[in-house]
Amino acid sequence: MSDDLVLYGNPRSRAQMARWMLEEVGRPYRSVMLDFEKREHKTPEFLKVNPMGKVPALTHGDTVVTETGAIIAYLADAFPEANLAPAATDPRRGAYYRWLFFGAGVFEPALLEQMLKRPEVDASMKGAVGWGTYDEAVAALKAAVSPGPYLLGDRFTAADLYIGAQLDWARMFGAPGLTGPEFDGYVARVTDRDAYRRANAQA
Repeated sequence: MSDDLVLYGNPRSRAQMARWMLEEVGRPYRSVMLDFEKREHKTPEFLKVNPMGKVPALTHGDTVVTETGAIIAYLADAFPEANLAPAATDPRRGAYYRWLFFGAGVFEPALLEQMLKRPEVDASMKGAVGWGTYDEAVAALKAAVSPGPYLLGDRFTAADLYIGAQLDWARMFGAPGLTGPEFDGYVARVTDRDAYRRANAQA
């Protein structure tokens, strides 16, 4: 398989998270920035990469990965020398998966419901909403980051990158409940990395 890494994105998208992850793994990659106003993400060429016409998308030789959390997890496993994920036999692997999937399946949909001010789900259907409520998601994250310094203790992982990037973005837009010493300290630690600064310098 070719080692060529290509990131398709737009500066105003979740591609910044994937770019940060690429900077963490330290492998050369090429960026293809798609202009949303010109609808370059809906061209037949790009739809062959991601039929949904969404970014980010990553190609690694013949491998195509879409969805931000999946890209982050894929890169952590594809380049184990970067030490961004516990080994499959490490007991911490379960917690690592937990927080990666929490970011994608719980926090992001709950956050978007909150930020977009969508109506609350009818009480009879609340059990069908897999992400629960925004307040529950925030409480779970607060409990997770409070012991510190990272989600798995002393080790920074790709799960911290994903959760930390989401919290950083949400706080910039004034999402409620994400201030205070626990979140302030966690986000400061997670983003105090050269790879984070390199990724944002390219935004």
